[in-house]
Amino acid sequence: MPSYQLAQDLRLPTNALDYTILAIYFLVVLGVGFAARRSIKTSLDFFLSGRSLPAWVTGLAFIAANLGALEILGMAANGAQYGVYTVHWYWVGAIPAMVFLGLVMMPFYYGSRVRSVPEFLLHRFGPSSHLLSGILFSAASVLIAGVNLYALAIVLEALLGWPQWVSIVVSGLFVLLYITLGGLSSAIYNEVVQFFVILAGLIPLTVLALIRVGGWSGLSDSLTASQGGNFVSAWGGTGIGSDNPLGANWLTIVLGLGFALSFGYWTTNFAEVQRALSAKNLSAAQRTPLIAAFPKIFIPAIVVIPGLVALVVAPDIGPGSGLEYNEAVPLLMRDLLPNGVLGIAVTGLLAAFMAGMAANVSAFNTVFTNDIWRPYLVKGRPDSYYVVTARVVTAVGVLLGMGTAFIAATFSNIMNYLQTLFSFFNVPLFTVFIIGMFWKRMTAAAGFWGLLAGTVAAMVNYFWFYRGGLLDIPTDQGANFVSAIVAFVVGTLVVVVLTPFTRPKPVERLAGLVYGTRAPGVAEPPAEGDEAWYRRPALLGWGAIILAALCYLPFSF
Repeated sequence: MPSYQLAQDLRLPTNALDYTILAIYFLVVLGVGFAARRSIKTSLDFFLSGRSLPAWVTGLAFIAANLGALEILGMAANGAQYGVYTVHWYWVGAIPAMVFLGLVMMPFYYGSRVRSVPEFLLHRFGPSSHLLSGILFSAASVLIAGVNLYALAIVLEALLGWPQWVSIVVSGLFVLLYITLGGLSSAIYNEVVQFFVILAGLIPLTVLALIRVGGWSGLSDSLTASQGGNFVSAWGGTGIGSDNPLGANWLTIVLGLGFALSFGYWTTNFAEVQRALSAKNLSAAQRTPLIAAFPKIFIPAIVVIPGLVALVVAPDIGPGSGLEYNEAVPLLMRDLLPNGVLGIAVTGLLAAFMAGMAANVSAFNTVFTNDIWRPYLVKGRPDSYYVVTARVVTAVGVLLGMGTAFIAATFSNIMNYLQTLFSFFNVPLFTVFIIGMFWKRMTAAAGFWGLLAGTVAAMVNYFWFYRGGLLDIPTDQGANFVSAIVAFVVGTLVVVVLTPFTRPKPVERLAGLVYGTRAPGVAEPPAEGDEAWYRRPALLGWGAIILAALCYLPFSF
């Protein structure tokens, strides 16, 4: 079938059984929202679930919050466009940073009792950096929420035949309802449910997709014949000066993706960190990203493989063909899944996208309320006033997300768009964080100008040098890796140059904010020997890194 017909006929063959499964799921989600509403008494309850959740709940919510459009449609699109190189986003582009967050950064975040990532900057660098980071993060959250709304719209369009704008509006209103009802608790408990629903939908799709193309060997042979041997190798063709489908060499993969983008996203993106901050104690907060790291290692099996299979089933997939890379998963669902299983898969997709959007919207309402509205616009009001404000801000965030969804719709591969946003917003923030955490002398002025300079440098590199044709980079992803490196280098240089000429904060005011210090009143965590092995963060962290490294072996030769 020609590819233009595939796009036109992407309507999924659902029946009453599929819709019944979907309806049951939506009732459960709303029920969780209403149940969580009863526990909302203070702003801490609304924003951080009262810091009362166990590690296994926050760990699953941590991974589910990331298992949205970024993961399902975006990584499948990456698989179809770039091949097995996509595994780098997991094994070098996620696991080391998640381990670093748990072992090194969570003691700072949780021990300082901050409610958000920008609030940490307030304590370390003062109000200028605090306000700037709050504004940048709020903008990024709204843009990323739009990506998840657009992904939801793709599925609803395929499911019901609705126009895209109708799908965006209906999806946004539903997420708005359950987040406004129950705050972060509603989002987190729904994310735990969504995690298992997502697996139930994607595992059968992956199995049937592999059967369709003759297993992994059949898939590998087909792609090697059509795309070349490097397409099914993680490191093939990544030598400096070599050509490969990703348009990046090993140095830009390691530095741009594995360090700058990865650490920038996982350690400073409040949509993720917020889940760990809601844990009941420091040990649980540290273990949250470490617990999440283990399922993260195996997620490529259920998101990258469908993208690879889609390229075999529809070889012309991509811009100009009528079938976008983003539509790889709905295409396979239509062709491979029987009714009933199709209903579970559709439910899993919708669950994934709602989890991703809910994570960004709940992070947006927390940051805007606590880091912009409360300290700078309307001060000194009762706590209940800020809970109401957060509910209103949630509605505003969803409405803005509906608008930014149409920006995401202009990208054939939403992962390209997301990585562009991360290079603009997350990498400069990480640069300031990591230097400030290990260098007591770093000043507030250096932090502000380093953050601003890194953000501007990434944008200049992408829009002027890459889009303007001054740099010859083969792909958007390759350009994103370079933008991330530029943001980190420029931000670092500005910090290093300005710090000697500006006044630092007194050392006694850095307790709990710089490595080697501890905030007053924060007890030392229990010695590792006093805990069960599964409660030992260092053991969990190293285990995740070793397992991720072993996963590379079958794809490296």
